[in-house]
Amino acid sequence: MNNINKLFDTNLNYINKNRKAYFLRNIAKLTKFHINKSKKYKKILNFLKFNKKIIKIEDVPFIPSRLFKEIELKSIPNSMIFKTLTSSGTSTGQLSKIYLDKENAVNQIKALNKIMFSILGSKRLPMLIIDQDPKVEDRSTFNAKSAAIYGFSLFGRNHTFLLNKNNEINYDLLNKFIKKFGDKKFFIFGFTSSIFEFLITKLNNQLLKLKFKNGILLHGGGWKKMIDLKIDNVTFKKKLLSKLSLKKVYNYYGLIEQTGSIFLECQKCGHFVTSIFSDILIRDKNFKLVNNGERGFIQLLSLLPTSYPGHSILTEDIGEIVKKNSCSCSKLGKQFIVYGRAEESEIRGCSDV
Repeated sequence: MNNINKLFDTNLNYINKNRKAYFLRNIAKLTKFHINKSKKYKKILNFLKFNKKIIKIEDVPFIPSRLFKEIELKSIPNSMIFKTLTSSGTSTGQLSKIYLDKENAVNQIKALNKIMFSILGSKRLPMLIIDQDPKVEDRSTFNAKSAAIYGFSLFGRNHTFLLNKNNEINYDLLNKFIKKFGDKKFFIFGFTSSIFEFLITKLNNQLLKLKFKNGILLHGGGWKKMIDLKIDNVTFKKKLLSKLSLKKVYNYYGLIEQTGSIFLECQKCGHFVTSIFSDILIRDKNFKLVNNGERGFIQLLSLLPTSYPGHSILTEDIGEIVKKNSCSCSKLGKQFIVYGRAEESEIRGCSDV
């Protein structure tokens, strides 16, 4: 199995030729490890007729993300399961199940800590969560929503949940939080659709004593609702700035199948950027690589999944690797755009894998 401990002491976006070679070498080892440890994964790759040596990153075999909804995939015995993550739900009612041992869970937190350090710094900040308290009683099982809330809560303190049990804004708690912490940096987390609904649409500024100008907002997911409302990322940020004077807004992209190796958005150009823990490829409906600047299905690769074969996944999202970018983030990892979920007819073609 690969050893990624050295990455925790490496610059987050320092991706040169040596780093690319390191990633390729270890993702290849990880593929071999899962083939040896997971009979179901090995069977899938045999069905796909995968038998070639991994020489280039595009040689790494991938499996569709929806397989985690249909098959129990893990590379550890049941006795080593430390936590089980599940997706929040789908239109079919099927849930993805991700099985973690303690080592995998710890590495997820370490990677997320390194990524979050880049926007929050080393100190835990007072944290406002734009949601209800999930109050998970069984800490060995998390759905995607609870996992995200508790995962990001590790980087905050004085956690305050904006919504009460009736899903209404608790102005008393909010004013106490802003009054106590609003004059310095504080951390705000929420899902994109919740941020729009409660901070942009429903929040009554007249009931607030102070604004959010010192806040650092991290949000992700829920863009389907925004697309339906014809709210793009630029408009979303403009509304937050206009209403709350909130300037530091970071969108993130990631899957529960690769928890920990999220992608942060560059504040200047709005593109997502890869890190030392992950990589991205774009494929067409026939699974062929497309050129940079062309749209296709997003394939995500991560060095973190060791307890389950989730290190190379073909998602149901449509994206594009940016061909040319004059932004300073072009000196970092790959820059890419996510356009949203593919149409069902397109996804159906991928289910044949």
